[in-house]
Amino acid sequence: MKLIGIIGAGAWGTALALVARRAGLDVVIQAREAAVVDAINDGRENSVFLPGVALDKGIRATTVIKDASEDADAILLTVPAQFLRAAMGELAGSIKPGVPIIICAKGIEQDSGALMSEIAAEVLAQTPVLVLSGPTFAAEVAAGLPAAVTLACHDVGLAVQVSDALAGPMFRIYRSDDLIGAQIGGAVKNVLAIGCGIVEGRGLGDNARAALITRGLAEINRLGAAKGAKAETLMGLSGVGDLVLTCNAMQSRNFSLGVALGRGEALAKILGARTSVAEGVFSAASVSDLARTLHVEMPLCLAIDGILNHFADIDASIEGLLSRPMTQETAPE
Repeated sequence: MKLIGIIGAGAWGTALALVARRAGLDVVIQAREAAVVDAINDGRENSVFLPGVALDKGIRATTVIKDASEDADAILLTVPAQFLRAAMGELAGSIKPGVPIIICAKGIEQDSGALMSEIAAEVLAQTPVLVLSGPTFAAEVAAGLPAAVTLACHDVGLAVQVSDALAGPMFRIYRSDDLIGAQIGGAVKNVLAIGCGIVEGRGLGDNARAALITRGLAEINRLGAAKGAKAETLMGLSGVGDLVLTCNAMQSRNFSLGVALGRGEALAKILGARTSVAEGVFSAASVSDLARTLHVEMPLCLAIDGILNHFADIDASIEGLLSRPMTQETAPE
């Protein structure tokens, strides 16, 4: 592989452009905003979404998806999850047969309840699909700090080819054949991170946050099992690893949003002050709907969805969770 196309020039797309350059690849990154393209091409910096990080001339930006895809040896999709279907639709006319797409967005589509790989199966049916997920903050990856991720693909040979092309000493890639598991962990952890932020903002303490993370992991496992994920995937980097990271740091857009909510700020005001997307706000409804469809018990995610999307009172929601029956932690043999 020599040329990587990246669709989406947010912080994560830009960080992955740097990963690809460090691996010796040329990069064309597509952005919707002309100002971002100009900043990258002329100022060698994504001053809108990842300010202060230098980008060399091996990273070229464009507003046209075709320019980032028609000559690429692989394409990274880093647009927010709710816009992924539209981006794939645009890709359909320019991607060459056999060129793989690597899904780097974390979420579940609203209305359809589809995972990102399920959307790809509909829109780009003949295209090889991989999923890249794991505990990563874009700023740290961009700075070249150590990180490890999961790369999931049904084709072992293709997974090896892509991981060999992108991996480096500071960006370790562990392969998996479990696309479902790699996506379930990444989608649900964003919702739980908002809940952990609410715990922090309400001053409920570290014990409460640890309990939410642990019981939240149980919800991830139940949904994963219902979708056919492997338990070991959910206990790995794209599951518990991503959950722990996102639920414990103000770098997390979802956690910091939850903190603001817990302190009494209005959701509309929080979102209006941000340029980046907190995926958990949108995935909360998707996760809750999918849980109901599959008859999976996910009280934490449903409560967070209620606060975000159904005007539920935060204190009443917390009281409702704390008054639930205390049952056996694991099912008996």
